[in-house]
Parts: sequence; structure tokens; C-alpha cells
Amino acid sequence: MEHTPALTPKKRPAPGLFWLAGAAAAVLASGVLVYAWRVFYSLDARGWPALPLFCAGAVLALALVGAAWLISRLGSLPARAAGCILAAGVLFCFANPPMQAPDEYNHYLRSYSISQGHLDFDADRQYPEDVCRLYQAFPGAWVSAHTSQGLTQDGGGNTVAYSTEGYALKQRGEDGPVESVLDSFREYLAAEEEPEAVGEPILFMVLPFLPQALGMFLARLLGFGALGCLYGGRLVNLCVYAFLCYKALGFCRRGRGVLLALTLNPLSLYMAASLSYDAHLLGCYYLCASFLGKEEFTRRDAAWFMGAFLLMNVAKPYINLLWLLLIFFLPGSSLRRRQFWLRRGGFALAGLVLALVVTWFTSWYGVAMRQNYGEIGRMLGEDVQQLPQLLFVLKNPLRYLAVFLGTLYENNFFLGQLGLFGALDLPVDFLNLASPLVLALAAALCCGQGLGKRQGIGALLFALLYLAGAATAMYITYTPVGMVRVIGLQARYFLPVFLMLFWLLSALLGRALAPAAGEQRRENICLVLCGCFGAVGAILLFQHYFVGPVYLIP
Repeated sequence: MEHTPALTPKKRPAPGLFWLAGAAAAVLASGVLVYAWRVFYSLDARGWPALPLFCAGAVLALALVGAAWLISRLGSLPARAAGCILAAGVLFCFANPPMQAPDEYNHYLRSYSISQGHLDFDADRQYPEDVCRLYQAFPGAWVSAHTSQGLTQDGGGNTVAYSTEGYALKQRGEDGPVESVLDSFREYLAAEEEPEAVGEPILFMVLPFLPQALGMFLARLLGFGALGCLYGGRLVNLCVYAFLCYKALGFCRRGRGVLLALTLNPLSLYMAASLSYDAHLLGCYYLCASFLGKEEFTRRDAAWFMGAFLLMNVAKPYINLLWLLLIFFLPGSSLRRRQFWLRRGGFALAGLVLALVVTWFTSWYGVAMRQNYGEIGRMLGEDVQQLPQLLFVLKNPLRYLAVFLGTLYENNFFLGQLGLFGALDLPVDFLNLASPLVLALAAALCCGQGLGKRQGIGALLFALLYLAGAATAMYITYTPVGMVRVIGLQARYFLPVFLMLFWLLSALLGRALAPAAGEQRRENICLVLCGCFGAVGAILLFQHYFVGPVYLIP
């Protein structure tokens, strides 16, 4: 009888070869991208030297591959996810110019004041000259505030229209020079003129700005000026966000891929790497939501939930009381039904009382520690009046329902605005299109580990109530009385809603799909996909702000 030799398994390439090939591919991709920028955005004509650009791109590519190697050495998925958040978030920190995140100007001034040890609010207090010069060079809302439109002539003498909408370019007069964000950096660094004095903002909170203030304090200890303080505050904010996401992913066991996709979404990273208190607010949102995907809600979990819930209500009170609804849908224990409802009801009542106390104390502190402000007028003028608007909603519920649904429709249900950065300033169309697709793919990857039935019902109720509550709050507080659309809504407000809805999508897909890969492998695929997508988002943000397209204005 002929002997058949045993089949020997194929040798896998050594890990070192894999990372070496990855580094080569990353350097090649960076060269292709820089070359495309040179051709498409006429960098040669603008005096951008080719060799330093290619070298900078190669160094950044190798740094990202090195960061990916370090992240791969971390043991747990939450730790690797936190590493990806830090790596991609650092890119966002420096790709986003100063004062471009929502309300970053006011948040910068308040954080800087706290970093100097001022825990009160004094309208007569002035900031150092370096801070005033930074504010003068970056007046905020660079894109929408400086959009240029007009007519010019092409090389053949034909009249053509141009527009800088969506790009950080401006032109002073029809024949004036084209200016970009880089010109603002030059103006700040040149320090040729004495800047106008800047006073403290109308913003009376301390606790939400402590992480940023710590970053600014450390930056000053290291000898950095106002610009360095801005980046120092952003980096500390990012670290706090990464820690909260690490804890959230550690608690979550079901549908972790969807939570992972939201924590690494470009819009989440953009806010995390800014001076906005939304950095830790989003982290608290994801932390509280993560308990829906836990096997059992314990006393230790209750402490984490309560701490995050109270921090939410310091920054944004009242609307965040809706998070108490989740308490009744979190995974339970072996208690009898009556004991379960009594304990959860008592916990929710304690949360409500503590949140109201925290809100009252924050409001009292803001008034008691305020000096030299005088009478503060309405922020949005006399057209916005809360009580008449509330009465209008109560008297005309069907009309308000039409306003609510119409606003959602006009804004692509905000799911198509996850690539809209700043205060509705800078749209990156690719990210607007791709973000829902990445979230849907993440939902499909974790479809075999969806939420339980009770948790799914809680997620749906919370999503609907939070969506309606956020819109109604903006209608009452920021919209002129009787207006036919809600003013001020942004996609970042609805990131918790998208988390709940894509968790539900994952549960529905689990009834139709039978994943072949194991749970750990699918989560790793999701981590790589979302981490790369977050990094791409930062690169595209840098492209829109710093690279193109000057060709629109000859």
C-alpha cells in the first residue's frame, strides 16, 4: 500500500515582514497623495517645495505605521481602541486650525483663565498680549465667515464664476491676494501689530473646563505661548475622551463593534481633539450607553453610571436627564420583579435629585462668582423668547410636529452630516457619504452579538425621546417664535441616537445573517476599519483647511 505523506501547513510570513510591507505601502500611499495635491491644487505655483512635502508625508506615514505596531502589542480590545483614538485624535488636534471647533473661542478663554488659577468670572479681567494676538489672527468660523464668490476670467478670456465655499480661503476685494489659514498662522507668529484687548467671555462654568485648563497649565510650564496652550488643552481633552471610551468598551460586551465605530467616528474625534467640553461629554454618553451591552449591571457599574450622568448635567442640564430612562432597561439580576423595580426606581430618583442639585449649584455659582458684567442681554436677540415659544408649541402640537419632521428632512436626518465640522462650517462630502456606511458595516460585523430584547426596547425609546427632546430644546431656546424650522441643530448632538439606532440595526441583521468569522476576529476587523477611517478623516480635514483649492481664484 502506497504511503501518502502528511500535508504540512503553509508557513505564514514573519510578523516583521508584514509590518515592513505595511510601512512600504504607507510611504507609497503618502507619496501618491502628496503628488495628487501638487497636481490638483497647484502647490508648485504656490511655492510649496516638492521634496520637503514628500519627506513630511513619508515621516507621517511611518509614524502611523509605528503607532499601529505599538497598538497591536496591547492586550485587550478596549486598550487597542484607546490607542487608535489617541493616534487618530492627535491628527485631528493639529489638522484643525485654532478656534474652528464649535464655541472654541469662548472655551479657550475660559480654560485659559482657569489655568491661571481664576475660578471666578470678571468681565474686567484682561488676557495676555499673546492670547489677544491669537484671537485676532484666528477670529473663528474661518470657512463660513470668509467665503468668497464672484466672477473672473479663465486663460481664454471667458467669464467664469468662482467660489471658496467649503474651503478655508478668502480674498479681500476682487483683485486682492488669496489668503488661507496659513496666513493666519503667519500673522500670529509675526506679531507686527499690537492686538486689541480681549476680555473674559460670557461663560460661567468651571468643572467642564478643568481638563483643558490642566493642558494649558502644563504647556505654560514647558514654556509654550498661547498657541501651544491651545494644543496642550486639546491633547489633554483627547486623553480624557480616550480614557472614558476605554472604560465604555471594557464594560460593553454586546454590539461592541457599533460602539467602537462611534468612538472612532471622525466627528467624535474632531470634538474630542478640541477645547470643547463635548470631548468628555461624548465620552460620558458612550460610557452610560455601554451598560446596555453588559451582561449584568452591578453596584460598581452604578457608581460609574452616576458619575458620568452627573458630569453630563453639569455641562448640559435638563436634556441629559433622559439618560435616567436607560436605568430601567439595563441588564438585571436574579432579583424578583418587585425588588428590581424598587431598586432601579430608587436609583433613578437619586440620580434625578442629585442632577437637579448639581444644576442648581452650577447656576448659583455662576451668578455668585460673577463680577463687573452688568446686565447680560439675550444671546440671540429679542426674537428668541423661551416662554412664548413654549406656549406656541403647546398650543400648536401638530404644527410643531411638521416643523420637527421638516427640519430632519432638510438636514438628511443628520445622519448625512457626520462629515460636517465646526459650527456648520466645513462639509467634507466624502465623510458625509461614508460615515453611515462605516456604521452600517460595523453593525453587520457585530450582528451576532446584538442587544437583548429589553435592552433593544430601551435603546429605541431613548433614541426617539432624545431626538425629539434635543430638537424641542433648540426650538424653545434658540429659535425665533413660530419659525418653520429648528435653528442650531448639529449632527454631534445626535451621536448617542445613532449609537442606539445602529445597535438596533445590528440586532435586526442578526436575524438574517450568520457570520462565519469569530467574534474576536470581527471586532478586530472593525477596529482596523474604523481606526483607518478616523485617520483618513483627519487627513481630509487637513486637506480642506491647509491645501486646496487655490485654483478657484486665479
